[in-house]
Amino acid sequence: MRLYIIRHGETDWNRTHRVQGHTDIPLNEYGRHLAEETAEGMKTLRIDIGYTSPLSRAKETARIILGDRRAPLYDEDRIKEMCFGSYEGMCTGGEGKEPGSDEFNRFFTDTEHYIPPEDAETIRQLYDRTGDFLKEICEREDLQDKNILVSTHGAAMTALLNRIKGNLSVSGFWREEVPPNCAVTEVEIQDGKPEILREGVIYYKEKVRKWKTV
Repeated sequence: MRLYIIRHGETDWNRTHRVQGHTDIPLNEYGRHLAEETAEGMKTLRIDIGYTSPLSRAKETARIILGDRRAPLYDEDRIKEMCFGSYEGMCTGGEGKEPGSDEFNRFFTDTEHYIPPEDAETIRQLYDRTGDFLKEICEREDLQDKNILVSTHGAAMTALLNRIKGNLSVSGFWREEVPPNCAVTEVEIQDGKPEILREGVIYYKEKVRKWKTV
């Protein structure tokens, strides 16, 4: 079995440093372009089935990547982005940075002391639900010979990859940076054990990165 785990393309809230979480923000024009370039780079890969977060930014990314393939695409709540509760919609950087955003930014800078709002998830809860999804995929006999697309989000993808690496700590959650939009990690699963083959592969060209600022 092989997994291709991808973070969704860019949204307007990504660009303006707003917390998304469970808020359903669609891809912007640049985000669709990134997904299209990534689809072109992955066009020779066999993909038999797809799982996507039900949020539109991940679902549209998955549909663009799958293209004309006849692979079924299933919504999967366990790979939704982490819920940030009342922090969602807050601008945490740039000219529009809002008061109180430093508390949220502990999620990235001081994860061990990040305190989520009452209506939000903890990092441990994120580890649990994404880990449950990964365990099920690894154990399913009907998927052992399949190539699978998994379209998800920055924190959810990090939780999945941390588990594969054997890192389930809260303080060490961000040992790596947030995966870039449309970054792809390839994972091989043999005898129920996942192994990362390639991490954070970018299929779009430098000229596409520059197009963002035009």
